[in-house]
Amino acid sequence: MEETNINTNKSDSSSPSGSPLRTGRGPLQTVRSPSPFSRSPSPLSPGSSPSGSPSPLCPLNNESPKSPMVDLEVEEQEGSRGSPGTEEEREQEPTNEDSDTSKKRKTTSDVWAHFTRKKVEGKVKAQCHHCGKLYLGDSSQGTTHLRNHLARCPRMKFKDIRQQVLIKQQNKVDGTMSLSNYQFDQARVRNKLARMVILHEYPLSIVDHIGFREFVTDLQPMFKLVTRNTLKSDIFKIYDNEREKALKITDKNGSRMAITTDMWTSSNKKRGFMVITAHFIDHAWTLQSRVLRFVYVPSPHTKDVLADVLVDCFLEWNIDRKLSTITVDNCSTNDAMIRLLLNKLDTSSLMLGGSMLHMRCAAHILNLIVQDGLSLIGDGIERIRDSVIYWTGSPKRRQKFEENARQLRIQCTKELVLDCKTRWNSTCLMLSTALIYKDVFSRLAKRETSYTCLPYDHDWEVAKDICGRLELFSSVTEFFSGRKYPTTNMYFSMVCELKIALNEWSLSSSEMISTMAESMLAKFNSYWANVSVVMAISVILDPRYKMKLLEFYYPSIYGVNSDLEIEKIKNLCYDLLDEYGDVDESPVDNEGSSHMPASTSNQGAQIKFRLIGSMSRFDGFVNNSSSSSKKHGSGRMEFDHFIDEGVLKRSEDFDILAWWKNNGLKYPTLQRIAKDVLAIPVTTVASEAAFSTSGRLLSPHRSRLHPKTIEAMMCAQNWLWSEINGSSIIPGDGTFQSILNDGEPNEDDGSCATIDGSCITIDED
Repeated sequence: MEETNINTNKSDSSSPSGSPLRTGRGPLQTVRSPSPFSRSPSPLSPGSSPSGSPSPLCPLNNESPKSPMVDLEVEEQEGSRGSPGTEEEREQEPTNEDSDTSKKRKTTSDVWAHFTRKKVEGKVKAQCHHCGKLYLGDSSQGTTHLRNHLARCPRMKFKDIRQQVLIKQQNKVDGTMSLSNYQFDQARVRNKLARMVILHEYPLSIVDHIGFREFVTDLQPMFKLVTRNTLKSDIFKIYDNEREKALKITDKNGSRMAITTDMWTSSNKKRGFMVITAHFIDHAWTLQSRVLRFVYVPSPHTKDVLADVLVDCFLEWNIDRKLSTITVDNCSTNDAMIRLLLNKLDTSSLMLGGSMLHMRCAAHILNLIVQDGLSLIGDGIERIRDSVIYWTGSPKRRQKFEENARQLRIQCTKELVLDCKTRWNSTCLMLSTALIYKDVFSRLAKRETSYTCLPYDHDWEVAKDICGRLELFSSVTEFFSGRKYPTTNMYFSMVCELKIALNEWSLSSSEMISTMAESMLAKFNSYWANVSVVMAISVILDPRYKMKLLEFYYPSIYGVNSDLEIEKIKNLCYDLLDEYGDVDESPVDNEGSSHMPASTSNQGAQIKFRLIGSMSRFDGFVNNSSSSSKKHGSGRMEFDHFIDEGVLKRSEDFDILAWWKNNGLKYPTLQRIAKDVLAIPVTTVASEAAFSTSGRLLSPHRSRLHPKTIEAMMCAQNWLWSEINGSSIIPGDGTFQSILNDGEPNEDDGSCATIDGSCITIDED
């Protein structure tokens, strides 16, 4: 192998003219090509002498030295310019032969930091610095093969990080996992940061937190952290993108939409917001829920203002002709609002002409019923409430109460808690906890002279009786308030049990209990007709119950009039069957055969296309030949056959949606009714759950968010969680990690006034 470096001690090297070169005693410098961006050689460059004459070390007339020993090692130049070309052209290494100063020097590659060019047996080779192997090194042969060698060189200590870091990626179609090389993408990381802020309710000012900035810098130094305004812009981009997805889902969905809505007023700025949530069963028969709007509603919140907001939302999402019910809280304003909506909407597109449009929140009704009952026995529990107030009034009294409880060896870790008079479940919690410490109150009354409100034995008996009876209401309310709300058929039996229990309580020997029950029963009966109809129809559509559950409960509720009430519900089902039978779910294209593509060359494809068209015309023939009365009779026969078929064996894990998905060919009309009715929520819990999030977003420390920003974050959060969970599950409070004490930037100038590190609210102009 020939040596590449010229030996400085040799004197037989010749110049282009044949005369020997004077090299001096120092080592001969590496020959470099002139810069393509230089117009003339520098006076002190190797190509010229200080006097301006050509240097003896530079070949004249751009001719290469005719020496058999040529140094081919070229210094790498970073940041070179030039027009982009192919990879081979961009990464070619210039040689000493490319010395024409009129042409731009080709871009050098970073692979030459690991290779040295040599001439071996008359051919240019590239030798690896790490393992010493030789590869083709001519400029016309590119550098791809050299880069490939670096990727697998066994002696290379440091490799490309993209070859070391593998990330798992999930296929969105089939859910399979695959490995791929990591490549940093600034735009993608910015999108993930905005998603994180939306999903977990982090403040926009998180990008200004010192700890977060240090963490991001150490985690990925290549990421350029954005400002709060840029983060807000990214949030709106996600909102716009997710809104388009939600619009496509609701537009593609062929079933009706059930709406829940509620009003909420922020505690710090007293601004009113309306949340509008749509519930439906999608094409895969999965119960879905989407927040359509979280809109700021200026005062006053009259029936006209609320009705206009709802109508605008329905038109914006194109669901004004796809509504089934609207579930609202029980108040006079909502009642008037529903009457206005019936005048603004096309009642012919509503179920049964809009008679089922208004649904009252069952959870709210239960709350009113129990509150009315407890208001009549307030004196019987007032001394217990006063005792709780006394012993929780100061840390010293609370400590003394706990010491006496330990002395009596009461094995309970619950603390005394004062109730909220407007929330009956908190009253039950206060009474049940106080009953555990009944002996402690008596012991302290003997030692504490200032404690004068010790409950009587009669008070404890009343409290025990009330807690036992209201336990049923508490369980039902907890079920109604679940975050994963069930289908409508699950509520009927619970509501029937409540009514039967009230009938029994009204016959109690205790005058206080019977008076309470009569008051609660009167309130219950005023709302029973409204909520029971939808629940009864939905339970009939449950193949485990059908009409049997009505026949089981109605005699206990209505007595001798039970048969009449069952017949009313059955007639409503017939009316629905007639209405749904008049609507053709999939319109027939009578001109299907006329759209046959002329360019179809496959004879089999033409026959198949013609057959499809003829079958479509056959469907149209059947529909047109059937009279309206026959259609109605067909639907009623379908219902009667469903009822007469008998019930399925009752199972707690029965999936009613899966059953109707698989029995659509047998009961096509009932399947469409079930798809609309089973999605109706009987409470506004799904909408009220959004207020827990909004309360965290609009805490006293974070009160300067613009209403549009609030709506973008609220709606986008719901849409993202729905996409992640793939169903109507609403994330629990444990999922949300809130930073409640951090102030948000002023959206106008980004300022934030602070006192002792706490952000202070600045009123908007």
